[in-house]
Amino acid sequence: MTLPVPNAPAGPHTVARRWTRDPENVGRARDELCLHLAKWNMAEVTDSAVLVLSELVTNAVRHAQQPGDRLIETRFVRRDGGVRIEVHDAGDDKPELREGVPWDQESGRGLVLVDHLTGGRWGVSDREGVGKMVWAHLVCGSGGGDAAEVAP
Repeated sequence: MTLPVPNAPAGPHTVARRWTRDPENVGRARDELCLHLAKWNMAEVTDSAVLVLSELVTNAVRHAQQPGDRLIETRFVRRDGGVRIEVHDAGDDKPELREGVPWDQESGRGLVLVDHLTGGRWGVSDREGVGKMVWAHLVCGSGGGDAAEVAP
C-alpha cells in the first residue's frame, strides 16, 4: 500500500511515497523508482539504483520494528548527474557498514553492496520526528563528486 506524503517536496524532480512494512512493498518501491528513472532519462543507473533501494527498504522492513504501525517513506530526488534515494523509518538503530562479512552468511552484506554501488556516497542522518533517514546517491556516467557534496 502506498500513501501520499503530506508536506513532501513537490515537483518533477522529487517523488515521495509512504509504504506499510509489508515485504511486498519492496518490489512496489522498486517499480516506482524504475518508472521515475525512465522519465528522468537515467536508465544507466537503474540496475544499481534498484539494488540500493531494495537493500535500504528491506532493512527498514526487517529492522525498524518500533513502533509497528509506523510507515516507511521513500524519496527519489533527481539531481544534476544522478539520483538521490532516501528511505525514512521510525527505528532508532542506525545501520553500520560491516566489512569482512563472509559471503555465505545470510545477512550483513547489504550495506557493503550499497557502499560499492554508490562509490561510498551514502549515509545515515537524523530526521524530523522519530527515526532516521538512510540516503544514497548514484551518479550517471563519470560525473559526480565526493560524498560530502551529496550529504543532507
